[in-house]
Amino acid sequence: MKAVRVHAWGEAPVMETVPAPTGCEGRSIVRIEAASVGHLDRTIWRGDFLHPPSLPYVPGVEGSGIVEQGEALPAGTRVWFRGGGLGTREDGTWRERCSVPDAILAPLPDDVPFDAGASFFSPCTSAWVALHEVGVVRAGERVLVSGATGAVGGIACQLALGAGARVFGAVGSAERIAQLADGVEPIVVDRRAPRTPKDVQAELLIDTVGGATLAALLPSVVAGGRAVLVGYLGGAQLALDLTQFIQRDVSLLPLNMLRREAAGHAAAPALLARIADGSLRLERRVFDFGQAAEALEWLGSPGHRGRAVLRWGG
Repeated sequence: MKAVRVHAWGEAPVMETVPAPTGCEGRSIVRIEAASVGHLDRTIWRGDFLHPPSLPYVPGVEGSGIVEQGEALPAGTRVWFRGGGLGTREDGTWRERCSVPDAILAPLPDDVPFDAGASFFSPCTSAWVALHEVGVVRAGERVLVSGATGAVGGIACQLALGAGARVFGAVGSAERIAQLADGVEPIVVDRRAPRTPKDVQAELLIDTVGGATLAALLPSVVAGGRAVLVGYLGGAQLALDLTQFIQRDVSLLPLNMLRREAAGHAAAPALLARIADGSLRLERRVFDFGQAAEALEWLGSPGHRGRAVLRWGG
């Protein structure tokens, strides 16, 4: 059986032959059709994860495929799954077949492609929880989204529009405006020297960038408004003028999806239904499993857009 394995932190993964998984109680054998390449996978691969798996290991915390053997779901069932220790405590999804804990298996609708099923959970549920669970968006509100063409930001824009909000999408350059979802009002904020945009006021900020971009956008949040902090690829430090900040009484609300994973799973079926009917667009780039190193490099490159997905023959 083929699998993609990592032998040293930060070194290119290689395709190898490994033993096929065997069935056991509480787990199902799934033929992998697609596996995502996410930022968590990249963090583990670099050796920066707090409790890394033992080397060599097979990466991949998310995947989709077809049940071949198990008691939880009939053979032939299309499924998606994430977590359960895959890719962190044990070998993950970057292989032809995977032993998957039954507790994390979920049916994948027939009209959702495998590459979408393998990659939707993190960006779609993060955006949904940021908007509805943490930010508590209301119809008619103005929502400002930073990194609005990124994986989470792009989904957040679409979901905010669907919730009846007026949406401003902050992008890093004018060239990115064309990538915004229809109905999103563009705002250009140069990450190299971010400035507070003029004439933009919002009750809710969904920030996926952090750092100086977050500092520049916070003054655009109205007094008594909310800012949900989703990511910090643009910088993990935030400098605040506390006098102004306290007077304006803006709530800074961090999103921790590890604590809110149950809410994400509860929202997943409705999000998959929207992907299936085309009302939610998930940007992704498909690589062959033999191109895992290229996928990791692409994910770490400036300006990449959407999710990276591995497929056999992709």
